[in-house]
Amino acid sequence: MTELHYLDAATALRLFRARELSPVELLDAVIARTEAVNDQINALTETLFEEALPAARQAAATYARGRDLTPLLGLPVAAKEKHGIKGLTLSQGLVARKGELAQADHPVIDRIRRAGGIIHMRTTTPEYSCATVTHSPLWGVTRNPWNQRFSPGGSSGGSGAALAAGLTPLATASDIAGSTRLPASFTGTVGYKAPYGRIPGLAPLSADHYRGDGPMARTVADTALLANVMSGRHPGDHTSLAGGPGLSCPPAADATSAVPGMRIALCIRLGNYPVAADIEANTRAVASALRAAGAVVEEIELPWTTADISATMFTHFGYLLGPAMDDDTADAPELLAAYTRRFMADARKAAEENRFVDGIRAETRLQAELAAAMAGFDALICPTSAIAALDADGMYLDGIEAGEVHLEHYWQGHMTAPFNIANRCPVLAVPSGLADCGIPTGVQIVGHPFDDATVFAVGAAVEAVRPWAARRPELLLMSHS
Repeated sequence: MTELHYLDAATALRLFRARELSPVELLDAVIARTEAVNDQINALTETLFEEALPAARQAAATYARGRDLTPLLGLPVAAKEKHGIKGLTLSQGLVARKGELAQADHPVIDRIRRAGGIIHMRTTTPEYSCATVTHSPLWGVTRNPWNQRFSPGGSSGGSGAALAAGLTPLATASDIAGSTRLPASFTGTVGYKAPYGRIPGLAPLSADHYRGDGPMARTVADTALLANVMSGRHPGDHTSLAGGPGLSCPPAADATSAVPGMRIALCIRLGNYPVAADIEANTRAVASALRAAGAVVEEIELPWTTADISATMFTHFGYLLGPAMDDDTADAPELLAAYTRRFMADARKAAEENRFVDGIRAETRLQAELAAAMAGFDALICPTSAIAALDADGMYLDGIEAGEVHLEHYWQGHMTAPFNIANRCPVLAVPSGLADCGIPTGVQIVGHPFDDATVFAVGAAVEAVRPWAARRPELLLMSHS
């Protein structure tokens, strides 16, 4: 039987409505779990239990009346710290901004609350969400529940770790180069990078077409549930789209019903990414399982290089995120972590070497190459990361070793950024297996622009043919000296 703190959101809602479980009981269970294990992983910036418990009692009373039942009523939701909550800190992990308070709720926080969700904790990030590891001078090191030597990824690492450890059934995340999908991959959870405009963001960087806010969960159905709540036009974000994707997932018994006849492209390396053998094996196992379920799976190649992707990405950062970080950290640059200073320097250098229009030309070329490769296919499947793990406290200022290949920048070991460059494509990250080092690996399911429904249909099928949600990390007390 599933331990209560690991209960999925869809099941919890069904039990709430049948009055077989109270929102208070579920919240009590995740509070107890948090108090028992969070010291081992350090996934949280703060807990909001005192505010959450009255909200859970009010949700229980609403269920007892049997009316005004909103989509997330009574469900605990962990919020990434960058998603500001009015009156609470909004530091972005920066020591110099540790006392700054949010003046309003972020759009995704507002929508979660209006849907009845209960924000019961806030989760860690690296500084300014600019790294694929999650540690900072302000909050310390966040560790992977599967193996505490390793990182849960970043920048939504606290959310991924909290989900994997059973501290919450749902969590918010964001993604500008893989910050949702990488933690999902490293923690055995599910993350959704929505097409640009699907989920509203916060000005001014809501105008950055790489970025997007989104959901994480332990199941595909739960991820769809939270995505539906987050989506839709918002007056504060003029890039936001009317309506929502209307995502739904079939019951587990029917999850593969959409697969027969689907055409799936399999791309292991996205050009020349140095994919580790265990990751490749797990990716091919997913493809084989889909083929056995009736899909037509064909392997393809893409003409990309890690160097080209990195240059394109940092040119973009050099004109948007990098200058924003310069502005926000100008008062105390000496307090920044070394990885933040490296990011800002790389972005500045790329902008000096390339004009904005050069970046746009590179982006549209990559987008055209992806469209050509996906022509005739319903979706594309590839690994999420080429490397299986990152050290929890790693800086990687000199790059990273990927097998026998030295990568100049450790971001070149991750396979997520191409789909921020092609950011009208929805991408769902789902587990694919275990790496040799004992932490999960993941695949990305990439759809055609704004075809969210297909990636969720394929994701539900992968979940059915390669069951994962019942697997749990064994939280072991370890020395980190």
